[in-house]
Amino acid sequence: MSDITYIPTQEGWLYLAVTLDLFHRKVIGWAIDRWMPQQLVLDAFTMAMENGRPGHGLSHHSDQGVQYACKAFQARLNTAGIQCSMSRKGNCWDNAVTESFFHSLKVELIHRRNYHTHQEARIEIFDYIEVFYNRQRRHSALGYLTPAEVEEMAIAA
Repeated sequence: MSDITYIPTQEGWLYLAVTLDLFHRKVIGWAIDRWMPQQLVLDAFTMAMENGRPGHGLSHHSDQGVQYACKAFQARLNTAGIQCSMSRKGNCWDNAVTESFFHSLKVELIHRRNYHTHQEARIEIFDYIEVFYNRQRRHSALGYLTPAEVEEMAIAA
């Protein structure tokens, strides 16, 4: 599942694109930039493909944003053999897992900070995703395990 959100800084907006694995809720791909071009979601997807151990029969879900509907992104999905799924127009509930991640990020980190620079925000978002969210934050939907613990259990099985 994928989506984009914005991060306010005193230097202007940053845009964060993420791709989560629905099975273990781990953020497997993400990219951050001062603009929202199609390259932002392509970079997050590339990271997800490298980190996510994609298998047969995968589906990629996003909203109907132009970055996800563009020819380049659709071609990348097609090349990877991944089925495209998009939310119904104007229905945020269809992408609830990603929206929930963004809510957690904003409540636990972003809304508590006033970022002076883009670099300051980038460093803290990296730490939140790679150190805290994926490896330390327990999820009720995962039986109070971390995404990394669920992933490790699935690999070992």
